[in-house]
Amino acid sequence: MTSLDPDLCYAALTARDRRHDGRFFVGVRTTGIYCRPVCPARTPKRENITFYPSAAAAQSAGLRPCLRCRPETAPGTPAWAGTGAAVRRAMRLIDEGALDHGSVDMLAGRLGLGARQLGRLFQQHLGASPVAVAQTRRLLIAKHLLHETDLPVTDIAFAAGFGSLRRFNELFASVFAQPPRVLRAAMQADRPAHGGTITLNLTVRPPYDWAAMLAFWRLRAIAGVEAVDADSYQRTFCVHGVMGRLTVSRASDAALRLTVETSTLSVLPALIARIRRQFDCDADPLAIAASLNRDPMLAALVEARPGLRVPGAFDPFETGLRAILGQQVTVGAAVGLFGQLVGLCAGDTTAPPALSRSSPDAATVAAADLSGMKMPRARIAALQGFARLCADTPDLLDGEPDTVRARLVALPGIGPWTADYIAVRALGDPDGFASGDVALQRVLADGDGNRPDAAALEARSQAWRPWRAYAAQYLWTLDALAV
Repeated sequence: MTSLDPDLCYAALTARDRRHDGRFFVGVRTTGIYCRPVCPARTPKRENITFYPSAAAAQSAGLRPCLRCRPETAPGTPAWAGTGAAVRRAMRLIDEGALDHGSVDMLAGRLGLGARQLGRLFQQHLGASPVAVAQTRRLLIAKHLLHETDLPVTDIAFAAGFGSLRRFNELFASVFAQPPRVLRAAMQADRPAHGGTITLNLTVRPPYDWAAMLAFWRLRAIAGVEAVDADSYQRTFCVHGVMGRLTVSRASDAALRLTVETSTLSVLPALIARIRRQFDCDADPLAIAASLNRDPMLAALVEARPGLRVPGAFDPFETGLRAILGQQVTVGAAVGLFGQLVGLCAGDTTAPPALSRSSPDAATVAAADLSGMKMPRARIAALQGFARLCADTPDLLDGEPDTVRARLVALPGIGPWTADYIAVRALGDPDGFASGDVALQRVLADGDGNRPDAAALEARSQAWRPWRAYAAQYLWTLDALAV
């Protein structure tokens, strides 16, 4: 199990230190509950406490979640965030519902591992099995929905990934020591009406540079698919065959607000996971800053823009298309090309009304006639080659970053820059870095205007590990201000 220093954990608990919220959980043996380190309840005695690296580990030990501090609302940055790639990828697939309708053997196979090996990795890093992690995820999502919506309990059970209402009621009662209807009846806070729309708060660890994130997506909004106004990001989606719309706005310094319009709630956990990745909700800005501050240039940038995040991917395939369409053109031109692609895949090229179309999937792009797109034939071939690869290998973009890069650069028309960009944005690699990026080389030019080549930039970036993607984001932000 991931090692936790009990003395440091207890000091953080005593101080109610928000920097440690979500990094560990506090099990209280005398009460049988587990809490966040910021729980407002009286601090238990040291001898009555056990610290756990994950909520799943605490629940596997027979503890139930605290009703006061609500562990399901803890910020991201779970215990596995700094672990090996296999655990990160497995958690990403579990968040998408891989164990809701599949087995551990199937999950391990998608990762190129054996089921026993995957189980050992989970015990080592999270202190719980993959099944226990998935079960905890379902229960905490259900509890979140009980607190923040007026959804019927039956709808909540299926929205959280349970295949049986009876199983949900039994498991919920065994963990929380009361059935879900009793817990809901005891709640005093008003809940918003459903009416086809669900609104939830997604916690983040402050500071969070919401203005920078919104500006990033505003420049890249795809006509008919996305829209960004002064305060929010909106988009359509088609996830697991379910269509709808969603809006992301800022709820507070420590939370984003997600509003989902859909007729089928079974995709809600997957949508939550995708938005958390797209908006980099699980980053730890203080840990990143402490590392990057060792470089004087980056220290100044971090001080000027605390809480800058790396924009991720709602749909990794969509982000791959963005990267290919963006080769050797401006951001605005790439957005225009994506609009053309959406129109051609939808069967027309007319200007669509706002939020009326979904981003195309791999099979659709691979089969579409894209000869009408205003870009070189070689790039169209690269676009459709990438689409065919993703259609033939659905798990491609769930893979280990180095393996994915190798598969991508083997395709005609996709070079190291495109592959690195996809690794950073689509795979969520916090250490992803494009040493051949012209903007990065430009912003790091010396006083005489001499730019570092790719080898020199790669060498300099070693000091920024394991957060090179964040270093690049700060440098790209600086370059955008200078241009």
